[in-house]
Amino acid sequence: MDVNGTVAEGFEPVRTAFLRNFETLGDRGAAVAVYRDGRKVVDLWGGAKNADEATGGSDGADGAVTDGTAGPAPWEHSTAQIVRSATKGVAAAVLLLLAQRGELDLDAPVGHYWPEFKARGKERALVRHVLAHRAGVPVLDRPLTPAEAADPDVTAAAVAAQTPAWEPGSDHGYHAQTYGWLTGELVRRVTGRSIGTWIAEEIAGPLGLDLWVGLPDAQAGRVGRVAPIEAPAADGGLRLRPKRAVAEAYADPSSLTRRAFGAITPQPDENDPAYRAAVLPASNGVATADGLARFYASLIGEVDGVRLFTPESVALARAEQSAGPDRVLVVHTRFGLGYMLHGSASPLLGDGSFGHPGRGGSLGFADPGSGIAFGYVTNGFRKSVTADPRAQALVRAVRTALGE
Repeated sequence: MDVNGTVAEGFEPVRTAFLRNFETLGDRGAAVAVYRDGRKVVDLWGGAKNADEATGGSDGADGAVTDGTAGPAPWEHSTAQIVRSATKGVAAAVLLLLAQRGELDLDAPVGHYWPEFKARGKERALVRHVLAHRAGVPVLDRPLTPAEAADPDVTAAAVAAQTPAWEPGSDHGYHAQTYGWLTGELVRRVTGRSIGTWIAEEIAGPLGLDLWVGLPDAQAGRVGRVAPIEAPAADGGLRLRPKRAVAEAYADPSSLTRRAFGAITPQPDENDPAYRAAVLPASNGVATADGLARFYASLIGEVDGVRLFTPESVALARAEQSAGPDRVLVVHTRFGLGYMLHGSASPLLGDGSFGHPGRGGSLGFADPGSGIAFGYVTNGFRKSVTADPRAQALVRAVRTALGE
């Protein structure tokens, strides 16, 4: 296995852990990037971006095929990947930035901006409840088709009409899919733009990020730009055994767990260009590892002269809003405003860290105390929702590099 890229002096443990992910944890194609105080200190990639039986070549800077030989195409520095729920951390930044600019009040009722949402007992749901997974609408009584899920008018109407599963603000439970429709509609009502457009114009553009929510045609048309999601190459003896209560919740069609993750039914084909082009800020962001890490670096400090969050917004992101048994994930979770916080469900660098994993492996986070920003993407899907062992191995390696 060839691992490409560079690490700064002292961060060699990350390269070792990254290579071991391929050798023992079954990674197929992946990349990891780490920034410290706005400077990139880890930039690694390796493996294949498609299955062994696939054919094709790598894409050059202009998207042209440079090698048409048979066999798996290698993962490249520019290879991007759907990052699933790691998208939620980017969506959260939009709402916090709007609040930072005085355009959105986090303590206002959602219905102040979106009057239709006040129906069926949701009058007291606040904007901050949406970000902290306390809005009470993690499920839909009627799941949406993939085509309906991509239509913002349909999704807004469906969420607005939904009766909450609990009194908004009184408890928390992971809004696996509805989080994207809630945040997306709030942004549309406040700004008149889709959240995907806002991210492109206000976040990705100024920072030069390879990060999109709603993959544009120009990127989708590049040969091999986005690696298809596949099963890991091998388990390497690893077996992920969820707790009995978690396994039972996922198996029960009537549970909040199963219904929250099944809010889009049937499950969309994540390798379908139409799915990648949709704007689903809970689940279908596309990014490189560098794009994800650079985004988080800009939340806690300057990156090439650009900083997104003020210190006050960083404090909001990492201030605990929800903690305890999660009514959807059925494990103990901690959330700030839009971000998972360090804990057993999502171990990060420490108590000050905030970020978001993506089901199947991806992870992005920032740790203001150490100045670290981290991004990991992989095309080797695992069923883990949080605390993927490959991502965690890399986080431990960063901790080692910091001498912790």
